[in-house]
Amino acid sequence: MSWNVGQVVNLNVDADEDDTRLDRWLKRKFHGLTQGQIEKACRTGEIRVDGARAKANTRVKAGQSVRVPPMTAAKDRPGADEDDKPRMTVKASDADMMRSLVIFEDDRIIALNKPSGLATQGGTGTSRHIDGLSRALVDDTAEKPRLVHRLDRDTSGVLILAKTVGSANQLSNLFRSRELDKIYWAVTLGVPHPVNGDIRGWMIKSTGPGSDKEKMRTAEQNEKGAVHALTLYSVVQNAGRKAAWVALKPETGRTHQLRFHMAEIGCAIVGDRKYTCDRELPQGLAEGLHLHARALRLPGPRGPIEIVADLPPHMKQTFEVLGFEEHSAENFFDLRKPRRIR
Repeated sequence: MSWNVGQVVNLNVDADEDDTRLDRWLKRKFHGLTQGQIEKACRTGEIRVDGARAKANTRVKAGQSVRVPPMTAAKDRPGADEDDKPRMTVKASDADMMRSLVIFEDDRIIALNKPSGLATQGGTGTSRHIDGLSRALVDDTAEKPRLVHRLDRDTSGVLILAKTVGSANQLSNLFRSRELDKIYWAVTLGVPHPVNGDIRGWMIKSTGPGSDKEKMRTAEQNEKGAVHALTLYSVVQNAGRKAAWVALKPETGRTHQLRFHMAEIGCAIVGDRKYTCDRELPQGLAEGLHLHARALRLPGPRGPIEIVADLPPHMKQTFEVLGFEEHSAENFFDLRKPRRIR
């Protein structure tokens, strides 16, 4: 949308824009509007929501009226926000690849089976990622799908994108509140004991000279920046004492939580180069991180939606080598079912 200098506009918040931050809502309505302009207009009271002053981070609700004062677009400015950037062109081969990853779609979401090795989002030195390539999943007239959660680059499995601002807000709240079930499958070095249980404790990102600042470490409860993490786990099958197929359910959503927790109990995930243990790697296993977001269950308009992602090729190969049978975990979300160690 464009606007004229000297023109005041009053716009209503649509139903699918409910619970959106005011600054993000404005940038989507007025491309080229800067964060500085929004902050200043909020401070002076020129931007108002239902006649009242508002802050840039105020969440607008469906049906509310937003008053926008005269402001001029700052076109092609350095450091433009994501909503203002020109659309990324996706190569035909990448577009075909992205469409091949779709495992579920309705009017709210697109679910992908993310392959291991493909980043979820961009970063330093990362230009090819799901977030950028997701434009290929919709036509030119539609909004680019929005990420509502993340998977590590080397973790495969169910990844959800929202089709609208409203569904993105709803799903983001669900992921933050943990009002959904996520099940991961992992192959571990050694067999966790007991075979069903939970792992809990405090963790924090590493800091200090010479340490890996992207790696989590154990923390004290009162340590600044420490977060509590809880993971439920259940051994599905094992290959003697050398390796196990473990189902994992994160009750909290911390960085590297599952990888950190399994290494903490001495059963690191096969292929994990960051979180390791001193157990020997069995012969013949495939390369790559053996952690897969297998299933996700979330509320839907007509009841719960269960989305299941097939195992990646490297984990299928390892399952064959170790004699694991996929049908042994028929109920993905029941982690308390007794297991038999062989």
